[in-house]
Amino acid sequence: MPNRLINPWKSTITLLMLCCVLPLNLKAQESRVREIKFNIPLDSIRLSDPFILSDVGTNMYYMTGTGGMMWKSTDLKGWNGPYSVVKTNPDSWMGPKPMIWAAEIHAFKGKYYYFATFTNRAVHIGTYRGNEIERRASHVLVSDKPEGPYVPMADSIYLPVNKPTLDGTFWIDTDGKPYMIYCYEWLQNWNGTIEKIELKPDLSGSIGEGKVLFRASDSPWSREKDEQGADKPNKVTDGPYLFKTGTGRLGMIWTSWIYEVYTQGVAYSQSGALDGPWIQEKEPITPPNFGHGMLFRTLQGKWLMSVHSHKNNNGNYHRVPHLFEVDLSGDKLVIGKPYNP
Repeated sequence: MPNRLINPWKSTITLLMLCCVLPLNLKAQESRVREIKFNIPLDSIRLSDPFILSDVGTNMYYMTGTGGMMWKSTDLKGWNGPYSVVKTNPDSWMGPKPMIWAAEIHAFKGKYYYFATFTNRAVHIGTYRGNEIERRASHVLVSDKPEGPYVPMADSIYLPVNKPTLDGTFWIDTDGKPYMIYCYEWLQNWNGTIEKIELKPDLSGSIGEGKVLFRASDSPWSREKDEQGADKPNKVTDGPYLFKTGTGRLGMIWTSWIYEVYTQGVAYSQSGALDGPWIQEKEPITPPNFGHGMLFRTLQGKWLMSVHSHKNNNGNYHRVPHLFEVDLSGDKLVIGKPYNP
C-alpha cells in the first residue's frame, strides 16, 4: 500500500506526508535516481508495498512498490537499485511529476504491465468532510521488458475522474476476461470498497464501469473508534491481491487497521469468481504491523509472501520489505515463518 493507511482521523496532509516516499525536492530526486547501489540486503531497503516479479525468462527478480523505482536481484538476498523505470506523459492528467504508489508488474501475452497509483498533487477533485482530495487513480503502463521503461497506452483514463482510486492489481476471471481490481478510497466514500473493472484484451484501457466486490465494513476483524470513542468497523480498504489455493479456491488478501495496528486479512469468493460473494475470514493472517502483501513463486518454485513492516517510531513510519513462507496446498492460504534467503 502506498501508505495512506494511517489513523483515518488524521488530516489528509499528514496522510500524504507519511506515505510519500518520493523526495520533495526535484534535484534530490534526480540525484537519488543516479545513485545505484549494489548487493543491498532486503531488510536494508526502505520500501512500502513491495511487489516482486519472478521472471523465468531473465532469471531475475524485479521489486517495485511505492516511489516508482525498481530493484533487481538474482537470489532475493542482494538487491541492486533503485532504477527509474517509468515514463509518463507530462501533458496527461498525472502532470509532470506524479507521485507513484503501490506499483506492480504483471507479465501478460508477451509484454509487461505496470499497475500503479498515480497522484497529481496540483489538481484537486473536491473536499469531503474536511479532506481536500488530490487527483489520483490506478492506471496501467506497458513495456516489452520487465525492467522497462514503462509507458502509457491508448486510454488516458481508466477510472472515473471524480473518484480517488488506488492499489490496482490484475486478474483473469473465470470468464477469461482481464480485470483491474482496485480500491475506491475511504477519504471520499467514508467506507472504502474493493472493486473490479474489465480491461481491454490488450490492457490498453478499461471497459464499462466498476463494480463493488466488498466494503471495508464487511470485515469482522478491522476496527476503529469514532469521534465519540465508540467501536465500529474500520473504513480503510487497501492493497488487494488475488490468488488461488491448491484446491482452486479464489482468495484475496487485503489490508486495513485494527485500531492503531496495521493489519492484513483474507477473503474467499464463494462462487470462485470475482463477483463473489466474498466471505471474510474472522482473523488476520499476518503478524501485527505487517501488510499490503502479494504472493509469488521463487525461480525454484517455492511460494512466498512479500509484505512490508509498518513501525511507528515517534511519528516516523519505518517500512521495510519482508518475506514469509506460505502454504497454498490446501483450501486456505497459510502463512508460515519468515523467509531468509
